[in-house]
Amino acid sequence: MPVLLDTNILVRLLQPHHPDCSIAERAINVLHSRNEVLTITTQNLVEFWAVITRPAGENGLGFTIEQAAEEVGVLKRLFVLLPEVPLLQEWERLTTTYRVSGKTIHDARLVAAMIVHGIGSILTFNVQDFARFTEILVVDPRKVV
Repeated sequence: MPVLLDTNILVRLLQPHHPDCSIAERAINVLHSRNEVLTITTQNLVEFWAVITRPAGENGLGFTIEQAAEEVGVLKRLFVLLPEVPLLQEWERLTTTYRVSGKTIHDARLVAAMIVHGIGSILTFNVQDFARFTEILVVDPRKVV
């Protein structure tokens, strides 16, 4: 079954000294060994770019545009990039049904993409951010064995 990788998983892969890096790598390797299809969306790439190009002093990684472009290319080679399709109707349904507001609005868009593409699970360190969405299974990488 296909699994969407949350942006926090992708960012941790670039931080070898962060304690969650090895957890993310292990979870991806386990899912891959189970022949799970690991997917990403355009939304992931936008969020990823924003985080890695933001200055380190502002909770980013301080990558240059060239470095970011290279890393996005790597992600597109490693994982299945879901095609960009209309998500507005599903996103509106989710945001009103679950009363989503503020920063978590981006999570609702990822869930909308999952529903539209038939992706049942998301791998994320932010389990609580996705727990409200009953349409999907939220997978904590710390529990992937």
